[in-house]
Amino acid sequence: MEINWTAVITGFVMTLALGFISGLVYVGSEASVVLLYWGGIGLLGGLTAGYLAGGTIGSGATHGGIATVFGSLVLLALATFTTLLFGGLVVSFSVLVLGLLMLTFYAIPGALGGAIGSWAKHRRSAPEPTGPQT
Repeated sequence: MEINWTAVITGFVMTLALGFISGLVYVGSEASVVLLYWGGIGLLGGLTAGYLAGGTIGSGATHGGIATVFGSLVLLALATFTTLLFGGLVVSFSVLVLGLLMLTFYAIPGALGGAIGSWAKHRRSAPEPTGPQT
């Protein structure tokens, strides 16, 4: 299977943009609410990558998972660096470790969204017969 890097980068940008926006909007929210939004971000980023990649459901899931994990890695690097500047070394290390554990949770909704996106792209109804009926 070949990786459609255009689809992965587009899903990555979607994940990055939604992650950045939700980080600004949901600062100080309860942890359970933030986790639900992280799942939604992964689902939408994966849906974008899977829809653009097309192909089989497995291919869409792979593209969605890759796009979501790449987007999460960039956000994790930014969060860790920012925490290092303003919070110190111990807090920064804690953010890094927790973020690495969360990458697996980002990959699951991304893969699910990618599978749904590729399925939606290729969902077609059966064509109506146009010839004479015998």
